[in-house]
Amino acid sequence: MALSFKSLVSHARFWVERAQWLGPLLVRISLASVFIVTGWGKLHNLPKIIGYFTELGIPIPGFNACLVSTVEFVGGTLLLLGLFTRFAAAPMAFSMLVAILTAKRGDIDGVAALGGFIEFSYLACFVWLVVAGAGKVSLDQLLFKKWVQSPPGPAPSQAG
Repeated sequence: MALSFKSLVSHARFWVERAQWLGPLLVRISLASVFIVTGWGKLHNLPKIIGYFTELGIPIPGFNACLVSTVEFVGGTLLLLGLFTRFAAAPMAFSMLVAILTAKRGDIDGVAALGGFIEFSYLACFVWLVVAGAGKVSLDQLLFKKWVQSPPGPAPSQAG
C-alpha cells in the first residue's frame, strides 16, 4: 500500500515533534564538552590567561581571566545538567561576544568571516539556549516544570 505525500508529511511531522527534546540536549552536551574543559584548563593556567588578556588589551586582566574561566567551567557544568540553563548561557554568550571583539577583531573582514568563527557559532547556540531554554531532558524541566511550561502573557481572568 503506497502512502500519499500528505500521509508521509504527517508521519514525519509526528516524529519530528516527538524528538524536539533532542536538539537542546545535543547543543547543551556539545557546548558543555568544550567549555567545561576550557574553563578547567584556564583555571589551572591563570597566569598564562592573564598574560593573554593583557596582550589583547582587556581591562583588569587578572579579574577578567578569573571571571571568564569560572563562567566557562561553572556555566559548562550547568549546561550539561540543564540546570539554570538560561542564566548560565547568558554570560557565556557575552564571553563569546567579547572574544570576537577582542581576539578575533583583526580577522573580521566581512560577514562571511564573522560567520566562520567558532566563537560566533557558540554565541548563536548560547543565545538560542537563553531564548528557548534547556528542553525537556534537563534539570530545569524536572525542577521548574511549572515555570518552564507556563506560556507568557496575562493570567486568565477569574469570573466573580
